[in-house]
Amino acid sequence: MSSIAVNAANLVLGPARLYVAPFGSTEPADSTVTPNGPTTPPSSPWTDVGGTDGGVTWEVDNTYTALQVDQITMEVGARLTAMKMTVTAKLSEMTLGNLQTALNNIGTLATNSGYSTLDIPVTSASTQPSYAALIIDGWAPMLSSGQPALRRVIVRKVLSQVKAQLSYDKKTQQAYDCTFSAYYVSSSISPVHIVDQTA
Repeated sequence: MSSIAVNAANLVLGPARLYVAPFGSTEPADSTVTPNGPTTPPSSPWTDVGGTDGGVTWEVDNTYTALQVDQITMEVGARLTAMKMTVTAKLSEMTLGNLQTALNNIGTLATNSGYSTLDIPVTSASTQPSYAALIIDGWAPMLSSGQPALRRVIVRKVLSQVKAQLSYDKKTQQAYDCTFSAYYVSSSISPVHIVDQTA
């Protein structure tokens, strides 16, 4: 039996940073995926949500429907019939800004001298949430030089599915536990764009 070639530089482990902006915001250029790694944030209007607990996960769930004919007992092929993409993260920084993000910006956030407020409406207007976009800055396989490399995942149109809680006790750390579902953008714009630093 021949030996298996393993390239340890292709193994990836480590936390990511998560940024949010309104849907349609200008994205950073692919060339900005630099040797500085995930410490270099994208510029405004992208906002760093801060600390997370349990990681940031991007997931694609594809459904393939089998093709069958009476004359052959085995399935003869399949077609992709559904695609679901999600980003999950527990936002640990319990700011009103992060609560507004978790609630898809349905509220009215105001900053005043010495205090901030968030009002959450329950009128019909609140059924029309504002879509957001996400950037996940994490790690890619290492460069040929042995230096760490950045992988940037841009998810262009999302809504948060969240059960937001403010739970106060002496032993449980709070977090906004968010699942962001991705949505179709257009025939010319893909819903997800991934950039790996290679030099």
